[in-house]
Amino acid sequence: MFRNDLKWSDVTPKAQFLNRRQIMAAGAATLMAPRAFAAGYSTSEKQNTFEEITNYNNFYEFGLDKTDPARSAGALTVDPWSVQIDGLVDRPGMYDLADVLKMGPIEERIYRLRCVEAWSMVIPWNGFQLSHLLNKVGVKSGARYVAFQTLQRPSEMPGQRQGFLDWPYREGLRLDEAMHPLTLMATGLYGEELPKQNGAPIRLVVPWKYGFKSIKSVVRISLVADQPDTTWKQTNHREYGFYANVNPTVSHPRWSQATERRIGGGLFNSRQDTIMFNGYGDQVASLYAGQDLSRDY
Repeated sequence: MFRNDLKWSDVTPKAQFLNRRQIMAAGAATLMAPRAFAAGYSTSEKQNTFEEITNYNNFYEFGLDKTDPARSAGALTVDPWSVQIDGLVDRPGMYDLADVLKMGPIEERIYRLRCVEAWSMVIPWNGFQLSHLLNKVGVKSGARYVAFQTLQRPSEMPGQRQGFLDWPYREGLRLDEAMHPLTLMATGLYGEELPKQNGAPIRLVVPWKYGFKSIKSVVRISLVADQPDTTWKQTNHREYGFYANVNPTVSHPRWSQATERRIGGGLFNSRQDTIMFNGYGDQVASLYAGQDLSRDY
């Protein structure tokens, strides 16, 4: 019998439909369900709930407490949104978000994300490979790094009205890291539009690195020849290096990285051993052949 009170979630699993912005912006080609990503890149670990993912965040533009982003990010204006792409590229420009979303097919990817504070989550992202975007804009031969910058809007981001970091937030990757198929530009999670406290409308996700490399609310992507300045390395280079690879053998100066606390794991089952490269070593260890990762931390 026909029912007119059904919701999408009643007939389609949450992770199997794309958010409204992605569908409208990317066109008919994305109306298909998100694909599971390539074998070997997945994790079968239990996913954190939507509520856990959206209510326990580091997004210092909204404050230092883990609950500040969920409490304060609602005031952020994310539409309209554009991303400046410049530097050593063939087609620099100010790209509307709708055009950015057309740079690559939207997929679902379930990644473990680990914070340098030694806690972790498993998150089902929707997004596209950064490599697709870089290939579309054309990378010039002199480019060796990719630099990223977050929105600076202190009128809507109360943390930016405080001086504990040098705003705007900046991050960077080596070009081969940026081109790796694991490196994702995320625009949603759990099949829904990316919440503002999680970096709406577009953020970077680099699953083998500590979470501070996965810069949120990106407004600028620059291809450059020299290693770019990054916020945490500039703030305290003794504690935060450029590479930020998850490495349990290199302790943070103020705490161990040998174990981590899984958010949502309960009081007695949440602590577990940290895995090199956050468990993605089979895919990314070759990027660092010959490097001393106790020095290049």
